Amino acid sequence: MHKIPAGAVLAAVLAAMLCPNSPPAGGTTRWQKVDVAVNEAGRRVDVAIDGKPFTSYMWPASLKKPVLYPLRRADGAIVTRGFPLEPRAAERVDHPHHAGLWFNYGNVNGFDFWNNSDAIKPEDRPKMGTVIHQSIVMAKGGAERGELETKEIWQDGAGKTILTQRTQYVFRGSSGSRSVDLIATLEAGDEQAVFHDDKEGLLGMRVARSLEGAADQPQVFTDASGRPTPVAKANPAEVTGVYLTSEGKKGDAAWGTRGRWCTLAGSLDGAPVTIAILDNPRNPGSPTYWHARAYGLFAANPLGAKVFSNGKEEMNFTLAPHANVTFRYRVLILSQAATPQTVETEYEAFAAEYRR
Repeated sequence: MHKIPAGAVLAAVLAAMLCPNSPPAGGTTRWQKVDVAVNEAGRRVDVAIDGKPFTSYMWPASLKKPVLYPLRRADGAIVTRGFPLEPRAAERVDHPHHAGLWFNYGNVNGFDFWNNSDAIKPEDRPKMGTVIHQSIVMAKGGAERGELETKEIWQDGAGKTILTQRTQYVFRGSSGSRSVDLIATLEAGDEQAVFHDDKEGLLGMRVARSLEGAADQPQVFTDASGRPTPVAKANPAEVTGVYLTSEGKKGDAAWGTRGRWCTLAGSLDGAPVTIAILDNPRNPGSPTYWHARAYGLFAANPLGAKVFSNGKEEMNFTLAPHANVTFRYRVLILSQAATPQTVETEYEAFAAEYRR
């Protein structure tokens, strides 16, 4: 059980070419203006880059956690699934708890925060946990980045608060990229918080239909409580997504393996896109395991060691009363078929930025 106690211009130009999220070279304008607009009545905060919608932080009553939804490529194409918030034709309607980009976990003190949704049967609801938006702490736009800070609480099925969460989001964009940094600090209450080994976690997103992978046959996925969800076989003509990790694991082989980063590359509206999730070396359990499925679930889970290692490792990450821990992730959306070298450069920049 893991316890947590209370020539320069040329080089810059080359780095900028390799790394769309790196600082601008010399006086070259690279970052685009970011606007962050709070709409408390609408239960959302809208983020625009270069005057175009990028994403929204939202906490609709129909969801059991706040999410970023939708996420867009620089040209405005949406990379996330519409269901359950805005169902679209020809997309899957499995896993109603998979909405946009979210942060939660499948088993904290015996309560399931990951699988909770309006689809849960009444008799199962006492076993579920809910992440509740509390307040907007800070929101501001800027010439090169936008920032949002929020406060959430994690409540068990009886309404008792297990964790408080403080989340910082940083939004950036260029002509060919969009990015979100999510830095979440979790603090236990008067009792310890145990993140029991579970495959359902921790940072997750559900991608658009065309970015799914080609599964060989129909499958049934079962959550920690034994609830099955059938997932039909994908038509290869409709899907283009391929996972690749920093360790070279590709496609279905990425699932359950560790890596500094993982990409999902494919075609969206006839143009290339690469979504990359970057782990941070300061995160507990780093390098993270990848809970990446062909049907469109793209998730980083550093806390499910027992599940992903077939019992060879066990973590059961635990926060002592009033202790805290911070997780840091960057999600990149690149308007290109990015090379591993490009993503590795992005990873190094991200690791350096949050090294302190």
